[in-house]
Amino acid sequence: MRCPFCGSDNTSVKDSRAAEDDTAVRRRRVCENCGARFTTFERVQLREIMVVKRDGKRALFDREKVQRSIMVALRKRPVDRERVDQMVSGIVRKLESGGETEIPSSEVGELVMEALKRVDPVGYVRYASVYRDFKDPSDFAQFIEKAALDEEDAGEA
Repeated sequence: MRCPFCGSDNTSVKDSRAAEDDTAVRRRRVCENCGARFTTFERVQLREIMVVKRDGKRALFDREKVQRSIMVALRKRPVDRERVDQMVSGIVRKLESGGETEIPSSEVGELVMEALKRVDPVGYVRYASVYRDFKDPSDFAQFIEKAALDEEDAGEA
């Protein structure tokens, strides 16, 4: 592993432990050249997934991008980083186990919305406002009203 500070290849692992609900290994490393310490994560990757954007362009699926968008939706909300990591791992598992190598960006967005809906209703609405491109306050009201109706229907089932 290359040191992110000085670029040296001479690094060593000082500590390893399970992370993200045992779906990753967290390694604490130290650079033998400059003495800097840093953390890496090791995860199983079943297959490379390409995300097909709305305009037809394709991009390699980026776990970090999903995590950043969830963190933005949950900014100043009482959800800890570990819970976000679990959400992202669940989304990645669903995508990888689906068997498809090309996935529409809309499917990724819907999976993120499902996960946020279960964890934090405010984060869910925040994410939806960007994902669904709300134009004015009435869009928020309609979305929240529909979400409330969906909750009632789920409670009756």
